[in-house]
Amino acid sequence: MAPEYALKKKEPTMRLLMAMMMHETNTFSPVPTDLQRFALGLGQLPPEGQAAIQAYRHTGTATGAFIDLAESAGADFELAIAAHAAPSGPVQDEAFDAMTQTIVNAVAKGGWDGIMLDLHGAMVTASFEDGEGELLRRIRAVDARTPIGIAYDMHANVYADMVELAQVVAGYQTYPHVDMYETGQRAGQALLSLIAGGVQPTTSWARLPMIPHVMRQSSLDEPNRSIQARARQMEQEGALTASVFTGFPHADIENAGLSVVVVTDNQPALALQFRDELLQMAWDSRAQWVYPIEPLVESVARAKAMTEKPVVLLDHYDNASSGGTMDTTAVLAEILKQGLRNVAFFAIFDPLAVQQAIQAGIGQRVSLTVGGKMAMPRMPHRSEPLVLEGTVKLISAGKYTAKGPMSQGARQDMGAAVVIDTGDVEVALISRHVEPFDVNALISLGIDPTQKQYVVLKSRVHWRAGMGQLAAAVVHCAGAGACTSDYSELDFKHLRRPIYPLDGDAAMRE
Repeated sequence: MAPEYALKKKEPTMRLLMAMMMHETNTFSPVPTDLQRFALGLGQLPPEGQAAIQAYRHTGTATGAFIDLAESAGADFELAIAAHAAPSGPVQDEAFDAMTQTIVNAVAKGGWDGIMLDLHGAMVTASFEDGEGELLRRIRAVDARTPIGIAYDMHANVYADMVELAQVVAGYQTYPHVDMYETGQRAGQALLSLIAGGVQPTTSWARLPMIPHVMRQSSLDEPNRSIQARARQMEQEGALTASVFTGFPHADIENAGLSVVVVTDNQPALALQFRDELLQMAWDSRAQWVYPIEPLVESVARAKAMTEKPVVLLDHYDNASSGGTMDTTAVLAEILKQGLRNVAFFAIFDPLAVQQAIQAGIGQRVSLTVGGKMAMPRMPHRSEPLVLEGTVKLISAGKYTAKGPMSQGARQDMGAAVVIDTGDVEVALISRHVEPFDVNALISLGIDPTQKQYVVLKSRVHWRAGMGQLAAAVVHCAGAGACTSDYSELDFKHLRRPIYPLDGDAAMRE
């Protein structure tokens, strides 16, 4: 006897593919970028599959947001790879090919409803100026149709294929980057709406002939604060995503610099209108993006005269998150010369000196030659090694978890680390490049920044995410390094010209 009811047809489960491949490339940096660097301290190679999901679930990253969106939607999903390297020199072809092949192999399995990519947007390889564009070209060679949603860093240097081979693009709207998770949500939710048939993305993008100074790019300050606020407002006025990419200037490539990408729901005219409004805002404020430099001797002397605490001194020419070697000693040498007291210095990258201190042991007096070990052939200046005399105060494995708000919950690894106490200055020596954007970088080494008169950080802007509220005053120190803030020291050979502020005759339309 036939049943009196018909079985309800089961709806197919959505299948999503995710991947992370992030690197901000400083083409002036001598720091090599191999595949192991993309493991970010999580092992010898970047994690894949379940290991990658375990590493990034419940983290304040775009990948963390992708995972949450997929699970909330009841989707089946796969995280092909989670590859994230600290900024450094051009990515070696072998590393790039290995990562992209892992992603392309996953794409080629087929049956995906959507692809979510967590990328940086400023990757330069030995062979390609647009590493992300080449990744997308390789994906489209095996899958021309599956919709792609991408989360990019605000410092992306945008090329056509990075935008036009995807359906949805969203960029960070904060610097320090405290909205990585939210950017993943913006890109991911728009992609899910596309898959469900709810939206039809239309995109407009363009770039300006200008390279804003990184030290003037913070979204906590003008002009970027107002521009990013307007982009967020546009997302309440009809844009699916509105992104102003300030660009990464330490990349000697054609498209380095500021660009805008706006995605709307089948409203190309609105996308164009919003795009041009944001471009005009950026161009009208171009003089505010230029950074004036104070001589180092004057900066340190000014800090020495301050009585409030803590005073944060920024060794911003040698920021690891802009590709700095993190082993230059100019600022530390000047602090010791001028006799500042009760100082914490984070940090000098010197694995050899770290091992020498470990061999000596806690409480032992040491004389170490630190820093100045990595030549900077594309810089017109150099950094000399510094003899550091003091006591080994602490030895650490160098692992900690970010307190946030930036990358909250993500594991960090500075490698084996020690603290050398000279009597006046506590100097952290580390074995892996890591920017001190999180207070736990210091706390994990037994340094309480609130108890110091001076806290010296090899950072530019990201430190403000985790420690900005602690600073009584801030002093910028122009030392030495591959992420110099003096653009006259950068020998651009491939950057399009004319461009502002390098060329006074630059015009808004290229």
